Amino acid sequence: METFLDFFSFSDPNVRYVVLGSILITASSAIVGSFTFLKKKALVGDAVAHAVLPGVCLSFILYGEKNPLVLIIGAFTTGWLALTLIDFITSKSKIKEDTAIGLILSVFFGIGIFLLTIIQKSGNAAQSGLDQFLFGKAASLVGSDLITFGMVAVLLLVAVYLFFKEFTLISFDKDFAASVGLPIRAMELVLTTLTVLAVVIGIQAVGVVLMAAMLITPAAAARFWTENIKVMIWLAAIFGAFSGISGAYISYIAPSMPTGPWIVIVISTIAFFSFFFAPGRGIIQRLITQKRIKKHIVDENILKALYQLGEEEKNFYDKRTIETILSKRTLRRDLLIKSLRRLKREGYLKNDNGLWFFNTAGKNKGQRVVKLHRLWEVYLTQYLRIAPDHVHDDADTIEHVLTPELEARLEKLLNYPSTDPHKSEIPYE
Repeated sequence: METFLDFFSFSDPNVRYVVLGSILITASSAIVGSFTFLKKKALVGDAVAHAVLPGVCLSFILYGEKNPLVLIIGAFTTGWLALTLIDFITSKSKIKEDTAIGLILSVFFGIGIFLLTIIQKSGNAAQSGLDQFLFGKAASLVGSDLITFGMVAVLLLVAVYLFFKEFTLISFDKDFAASVGLPIRAMELVLTTLTVLAVVIGIQAVGVVLMAAMLITPAAAARFWTENIKVMIWLAAIFGAFSGISGAYISYIAPSMPTGPWIVIVISTIAFFSFFFAPGRGIIQRLITQKRIKKHIVDENILKALYQLGEEEKNFYDKRTIETILSKRTLRRDLLIKSLRRLKREGYLKNDNGLWFFNTAGKNKGQRVVKLHRLWEVYLTQYLRIAPDHVHDDADTIEHVLTPELEARLEKLLNYPSTDPHKSEIPYE
């Protein structure tokens, strides 16, 4: 507890530098990365992260010192050049984007390692710590770094605020953006520049190898929690900032633990939690929804089978055995029993010593399912010219998802047909 209070009191200047630097890097990267993620260009961040290494090395060779601003300029230049080359190769050749990204990434990173080896053998005493750009070392951040990071972070935030509408349009629908006169090429160039800047300021904390994760992972995690892009960007920034301060704290209580990798571990943990447990889009929620839909379909199929038995026997309220129902609808016996009991609890069926029969609500629901099935068969034969013997399976699926609004439109469109293509009566109210 004492360590916790010491850290979050921010009395230690080094702690302040590391925490503020980590938050600036992670939050600003997450905001820009949200648009990269929405444009489905997640690998671009990886390409830029690897392409900045030769820029860092060249800047050091030319300047002779590890000046943060000079190194950022060099990193930005080669990172921007890498993205430009990817776009050029993709547009001017038959090479696909993922192949171009892999090509540029490996070439630039290879050149960077080559230059880094030359620097290490040069004997320049100022080279100490330059290899930290490979894996990052947020704990080495100082006040001058914060000033540089702060300037770049403000630039990123202002640019995103000013061009938010334009970035949103080109991320979701580039063709529509072009149709309303938006300068697509210019906007993509601005977004490319911001992406490179976000990567450049982050490499000193998490390094070239891990920076791609900080650009994309917060956005990927946030996407699972919302359908609103503004909320998504805020969540991505919060997730990024939280991972930054958490990584710094873990590094503080365990000095042998580097900050950068722990930042990535924390944001990855948030992402995995989001993937599984986010409401609406999470894997667990989807599995629950799928299970509920399967139960709904089974229930409606049983009600439909009972209604069809009623049509055949001219008595919708007759009591029927499980074997009789199975003769009309092929289903596992245990699933049928569970569904019958569920329908009884929901007020659609009644049971009398193992015999099952409709109440009024169940009969009406079964009738509607049958009506939707037969209406859809009529639609497929009349408007899509599908043979009557090929429409049953499709109608068997669509009957469970047609809304009352679509039902009314079908009835009006088909002029309230009395029979389906198989001459079975279509039941109305």
